[in-house]
This record gives sequence, C-alpha cells and structure tokens, in this order.
Amino acid sequence: ARLTQKLANVLEGDSMDQDVESPVAIHQPKLPKQARDDLPRHISRDRTKRKIQRYVRKDGKCNVHHGNVRETYRYLTDIFTTLVDLKWRFNLLIFVMVYTVTWLFFGMIWWLIAYIRGDMDHIEDPSWTPCVTNLNGFVSAFLFSIETETTIGYGYRVITDKCPEGIILLLIQSVLGSIVNAFMVGCMFVKISQPKKRAETLVFSTHAVISMRDGKLCLMFRVGDLRNSHIVEASIRAKLIKSKQTSEGEFIPLNQTDINVGYYTGDDRLFLVSPLIISHEINQQSPFWEISKAQLPKEELEIVVILEGMVEATGKMCSILGWLWDRCSF
Repeated sequence: ARLTQKLANVLEGDSMDQDVESPVAIHQPKLPKQARDDLPRHISRDRTKRKIQRYVRKDGKCNVHHGNVRETYRYLTDIFTTLVDLKWRFNLLIFVMVYTVTWLFFGMIWWLIAYIRGDMDHIEDPSWTPCVTNLNGFVSAFLFSIETETTIGYGYRVITDKCPEGIILLLIQSVLGSIVNAFMVGCMFVKISQPKKRAETLVFSTHAVISMRDGKLCLMFRVGDLRNSHIVEASIRAKLIKSKQTSEGEFIPLNQTDINVGYYTGDDRLFLVSPLIISHEINQQSPFWEISKAQLPKEELEIVVILEGMVEATGKMCSILGWLWDRCSF
C-alpha cells in the first residue's frame, strides 16, 4: 500500500511539473496545417532539398528545349535567322566553310577551263595565249579564285581577252562573291550587335517582398541599371507561370497569367536612371488574392519579369528576363 501511494505521488508530481513547464501546450487548440506558423519553414526546407525545374533560369534564358520537331525544313526557309541563332562556334565554322567551299568550287572551274583549252600543255610556250596567264595547276587556279572573289588583284595572274568562257566565269564569280559577302558579313554583324549581354548590367533584386504599402498589400521588387548609357523607352511586364485546371477538367501546364505592375496607371513605363521599386497590388484581380501566407511556400509557381527597351548606345531593342520564383518573403 505504501509503495502504491508513493508511485501515485510521483506520477502526480510529474504531471504537475509538466503543467508548470508548458501550460500553453495543453490548452492550445490543434490548428489546421495551412494556419500553422512552423509549416512554411518545413516546406521551404523540403523545397531546397529537391531539384527545382525552372521555366526561366537565373541568367534570364528560357529553360525550354524543343524536341520531336519533324518539320525541320522550316528552319532552312529562314536560313538567316537560323544562322544568327546558332552558337558562336558553329557560326564561325559555317563562315569559314562557306568561303572555303566557294573558293574551291570556282578554283576547280578555272582549272577545268585551262585544262580543256590545253593551257596546261603550253605552259612554257610564249606563242600560246592562255585563258589565265601563269596558271599552271590547281593550286594556282585556287589562288586566282581567291584573288578574284576578294578583289585582291596581285597582278601576277591575269585573265586574257582570248577566253570568253573565262570572262563569263569572272562575271559570275564576282556577282556570287558579292552575294556571299553580303550574306555572311551581314549575319556576323547582326550576331555581334545583338544586345544579349546588355542584361548583365541590368540587376533585379535578390528577393521579392510582400508587405503593406500605402495601406495596400503589395508584391514589390527592385530593378536597376549599372551603366551610364540608359535604356530608352523602358517598359516592364510580369507573368505568373503556374499550371492550372479548368472547371471542365482540362489541365493547362505552365499557364501564363499577367501580373499588373502599373499598366493602367502608366507605372510600367520606366525612366531607369536610378533603381526603381516595382509594385503589384494584391487585390481581388490579382492572381495571388486566394493564396495565403501558409499556402505560398507550397505553391508550384514562377514569377517572370520582362524588361523591354532600346539600348541608347546602339539603338537596338532588347528584352531582359528576370526570375523571382521562390524568392518571395513577407
């Protein structure tokens, strides 16, 4: 009986200590998962562990790869844009190959004309008038082709007036050479003058912030230009990339929804001299209206910011993509 009494006293003392140490834990009601404050921390910790597939990478490039394209001939119909979109190593390779092939092709024709006319058999004959003087083989014909197409004209190898087929070939090579020069040099010029690297000096804020501003709940981020030459007629847009399911049951992956950053008030047109804060009011028309603070870390969404304008130094239009997904804090 004494042992039973002592055991009851010990159990009663433990329960009293537990009541004293954590009185709130007993009377606190069990909250739903969406209202728990500790839930976003666990979710954000889980999201950092898994690999994130982004629609737009941090450097502004779209993470989209086109596969199973059957009508590849459509790329050849717009060959100029295809060459401009190629990487630099392929573009330089094609540039060298085009000139080399044309020089070899016309060099072969010059050599064939000399061979058919019998100029190779009368190389040292002073009484023979060749089609091209001092053309004694394929190598010299290749060099003469380069001199003709590039209009170098060293004067050592010269076409004579006793070769009408050579005169016609000279005209054809001059015209085609001009076309090749215009096409390839124009392609290289367009590729060099592309303002893609202009985005390196346009900086977006590391985090987007949701807070009160002028009595309104707003999503805000900052954008700034590091160069002294400014972006002329700059305008900014924002898109919410999120998969959705319609009321009919249709699933739309990567659905794009506009985020109003001042389209109706003109605040989307920027004078980007100093860093500016871009604000989006979260109201009933906002796509974030039905998303709570606890639900936001669970949402599979992405915010893409598009800044468009004209480069002051070159006059080229440029478009810069900013990525704000998973970088929003309250």
